[in-house]
Amino acid sequence: MAQAGRLIRDYDGTWDGISGESIARMRAQNKFKTGLDVARYAARIMRADMAAYDADPANYTQSLGCWHGFIAQQKMISIKKHFGTVKGRYIYLSGWMIAALRSEFGPLPDQSMHEKTSVPALIEEIYTFLRQADARELGMLFRDLDAARAEGDELKAKQIQASIDNHETHVVPIIADIDAGFGNAEATYLLAKKMIEAGACALQIENQVSDEKQCGHQDGKVTVPHEDFIAKIRACRYAFMELGVEDGIIVTRTDSLGAGLTKQIAFSKEAGDLGDQYNSFLDCEEVEGAGNPGDVLINRDGKLVRPKRLPSNLYQFRAGTGEDRCVMDCIASLQNGADLLWIETEKPHIEQIAGMVDRIREVV
Repeated sequence: MAQAGRLIRDYDGTWDGISGESIARMRAQNKFKTGLDVARYAARIMRADMAAYDADPANYTQSLGCWHGFIAQQKMISIKKHFGTVKGRYIYLSGWMIAALRSEFGPLPDQSMHEKTSVPALIEEIYTFLRQADARELGMLFRDLDAARAEGDELKAKQIQASIDNHETHVVPIIADIDAGFGNAEATYLLAKKMIEAGACALQIENQVSDEKQCGHQDGKVTVPHEDFIAKIRACRYAFMELGVEDGIIVTRTDSLGAGLTKQIAFSKEAGDLGDQYNSFLDCEEVEGAGNPGDVLINRDGKLVRPKRLPSNLYQFRAGTGEDRCVMDCIASLQNGADLLWIETEKPHIEQIAGMVDRIREVV
């Protein structure tokens, strides 16, 4: 306020109709000037919450699904009114909600068929509404402060000023679903930038084939080899780093438990590398000689085998390998920049997930 007052005086009376206190109040009501300001702030909040949870699992957070800025605003206003704080409450932006409720094509299935630009647009909309909630709440406090001053009630004015000085924003972290990246690594990077610029501090990406994507609980899902997925993880990290959100969070989701197919055979340079491990789960049959015309053959333990290929040109994994592939996916993701994991299951099954997590922790 003092700085604004000095600036007003510098204009030799021509700005005397401008109030320095009003300027200070307006700035307080607009704490976040850009989406990147939001993303950097929210990333710090989320990192601190992650550390608190690691220290004590009782310090968990809750993520609430939203598909409109007004819904997000009213949720956070209600939470703050009821609990006195929004600490530990996030917003989760699910791809299926956007597909079903925000596409200009009308309600769509969860198959990445909606306009990818609708995702950053919704992030920006949500944060516009949350910042509006801040402006509204602070505006009410400013009116109460003016009334207390007019009444000469210094104690009440001091209490209200303390509430203003310690005001907690309604802006909370958004975990934003980028589906399978809506294309290759370059497309993932470009969309990630737009989402971060809109305010997202956390991106969730899954290991399905982008143009074959299915909702997580459905059968018929198709995964990509690890090198393809790792390239998309790195694309998200590059987007965060380029925009100065250095502590941005990447959540990697594995759909391998319900995915019995892969679109391609992984590239392998040597036995035991990621590509070779991925291919080891393929359902294959041993062949004699050079095989048949058009066969795709791989060398497994010194023998030529033919992966089972469907008419759709997709390759089939061996039945019963889903959990092993999930564990491998999670280990590879954590070793290549992921911060959090999501293991997609057809239904909530805590013991099943816990068993996989125990295996992951043995390695990472």
